[in-house]
Amino acid sequence: MANTRRNVGAGTGRPGKTEDRSMYAYVEGTAVRQLETVPERQPRERTPSVSTSTKHNRERALQMNLGYVLFLTAAAVVTVFMCVNYLQLQAKGTRLQREVTALETQLDAAVLRNESDYSRIMAGVDMEHVKDVAMNELGMGYASKSQIETYTIEDSDYVRQYSDVPEE
Repeated sequence: MANTRRNVGAGTGRPGKTEDRSMYAYVEGTAVRQLETVPERQPRERTPSVSTSTKHNRERALQMNLGYVLFLTAAAVVTVFMCVNYLQLQAKGTRLQREVTALETQLDAAVLRNESDYSRIMAGVDMEHVKDVAMNELGMGYASKSQIETYTIEDSDYVRQYSDVPEE
């Protein structure tokens, strides 16, 4: 390999200077060699020596025994049972809420029907005629103060009469 020196001419560098071509040579494209670095050596960690009985105990601890498998199976069964029960209760609650809504709708319709029937009946009754018949034909009259008895009840909204009220 001979170093080739050339005189740098006009426009490419400084006149009168020589350069080494092999120093500035380069390759373009995918053929360029990639630099490969050697990975640094990692010092190995020394593991302390473990006795065979310790190794045996650790291996046995990692294995599942029959009691542990039965416990996990029972826990899974209880969990599935609780989830299914919860979903059934939630479905029952939704169904009962729908029934309550339907019954409330029926109640509202019945109340409206009763109120309209009452209004229609009351519109057809002449109260003055009823009062005239009661007083003139049936002999009824207004109550006097001596006929009125008052009672005080603390716990109830109505009175049940189990016997006649004594006359004084």
